[in-house]
Amino acid sequence: MSPQELIRTRFAPSPSGHLHVGGARTAMFCLAFAKRYGSDHGQMLLRIEDTDQRRSSDAASMAFLEDLEWLGISWDEGPKFGDSGGGDTGPYFQSKRLSIYEEHLNGLLERGQAYRAFETAEQLNEKRAEARAAKQPYRYDRAALELSEKQVSDLLAAGTPYVVRFKVPDEAITVHDEVLGEVRTEARQLDDFIIWKADGFPTYHLAVVIDDALMGVTHVIRGQEHLNNTPKHVVLQDALGFDRPIYAHLSLIMNPDGSKMSKRDQDKALRRAVKEAGLEESPSGASGPVIEAASWSAWLARKDAQLQPDETERLAQELGVQLPEINVNDFRRAGYLPEVLLNYLALLGWSPGGDLEQFDMAFLIENFDLKRVVKSPARFDRDKLLAFNLDAIQAMSSSQFESRLRTYCEAEAPLFIEQLTDLQFKQVAASNQERSKTLRDPVDACQFLVLPTESIKIQDSKSVRRAMAGGPPTGADHLRQLKSQLADLDLWDVATLEGVVEAYAQEHADGKLGKVAQPLRVAVTGTTVSPPIYDTLVMLGQTGTIARIEQCLDQTGSHAK
Repeated sequence: MSPQELIRTRFAPSPSGHLHVGGARTAMFCLAFAKRYGSDHGQMLLRIEDTDQRRSSDAASMAFLEDLEWLGISWDEGPKFGDSGGGDTGPYFQSKRLSIYEEHLNGLLERGQAYRAFETAEQLNEKRAEARAAKQPYRYDRAALELSEKQVSDLLAAGTPYVVRFKVPDEAITVHDEVLGEVRTEARQLDDFIIWKADGFPTYHLAVVIDDALMGVTHVIRGQEHLNNTPKHVVLQDALGFDRPIYAHLSLIMNPDGSKMSKRDQDKALRRAVKEAGLEESPSGASGPVIEAASWSAWLARKDAQLQPDETERLAQELGVQLPEINVNDFRRAGYLPEVLLNYLALLGWSPGGDLEQFDMAFLIENFDLKRVVKSPARFDRDKLLAFNLDAIQAMSSSQFESRLRTYCEAEAPLFIEQLTDLQFKQVAASNQERSKTLRDPVDACQFLVLPTESIKIQDSKSVRRAMAGGPPTGADHLRQLKSQLADLDLWDVATLEGVVEAYAQEHADGKLGKVAQPLRVAVTGTTVSPPIYDTLVMLGQTGTIARIEQCLDQTGSHAK
């Protein structure tokens, strides 16, 4: 490939909400492939494929733009968003290109390369049933071609709904794929597919072929789920007189168990939880049913029905279900770093060679080559991704970690910004960096800081009971004696607290610090898990610590009288 040739790739999502990680990988590879040749010779465009009227067109459906921005994936041409977009081959929304599609459709009709078909859905279903009964694959029988011109004119005049089908040439189709090699489709495997729907919109096949040609796309890099569409696109390109772009189909991303990693995984997790709980009606939250009755009934009635994203989140929270991360937004909210997610996704279907695994986007752009894209499906290993994220966090300076944590909290945990002082926030970051695998971990570990004292409830767990019982003296006894010592301190810092608590443990707990530290942790957080105990007490402050010890003693019935 000549370095002077203009390389143009495209990422063309449908407006269906947040971006699946498979789509993120495709966008990243499209960008890396184009930019390897330099900004003067490589461009990526973004096109929104929104001709499916069943999909939402509200702002939520365009959430994938925010995901791309968070990942740092930009485009040269396409809808303006942030610092990306512009260009002169638009419009970049397919719904705004109908006149362009109609012009090319009319050309196909005039040349006899496409034709109108008036069968109803019921009639087609009957023919499919007949094929199944005969144990034969269904193939459209071209009955519409037997209609005379007058019959067609009369049907059109009567306003009879119709679709337009492409007349597929009766010959085998061979496509060269940069990943898969030669892919051959026999003539009998492809029937006259629909290119124009009864609702007045083109199908994906017609629109994508026209757009790729008119927008100058030279390389189509996409997932293998589109491989079966490629023969249809090739015959359309030939009929319309367009050059064929170079194709490269990426392997699918699978779950560890070999199932396809899809947005339905979250739905499956919720359905299992609902079944295990024996729920027939939506659980009720503080303000009524978590899911409205009509939506709940429709969801239970059909296995292919899915709740809206906000409904999914509410139900998962109410049932205490940890949903698997599927979309980019899931990983962002879980506290993963965008550069780490990109790094890991790059390894799913591409190899840099050698033992190298951790690298940045600049490295990927410099080294990306379609010849190193593997054919076999990639398995998504969340443990490995988490290990990558841990490595990245540990490699940060304390100031970098604090800055990244602050940015995360501004979006996902605003109470940490609103209620904590700058000093407290610094303490949260400093005391959690070494033990955090995600940016979410400090938030979860330090929830006790932003909750009012009365909201701290002592968990009824084996570890809590063990911390508070035992003895004598019991954990509650230790708290009662320590409370006065802590209340009398003039200096509240790690060194002072360490001296007081360890001296107390030596005298009253045979030097076993855990016998004292764990009851303290339970009192101030409600659990036996928190950052180091002295950091925890310093962050909470003297007044807050004493108040929570008193509340714990009240709750356990052991307050001094």
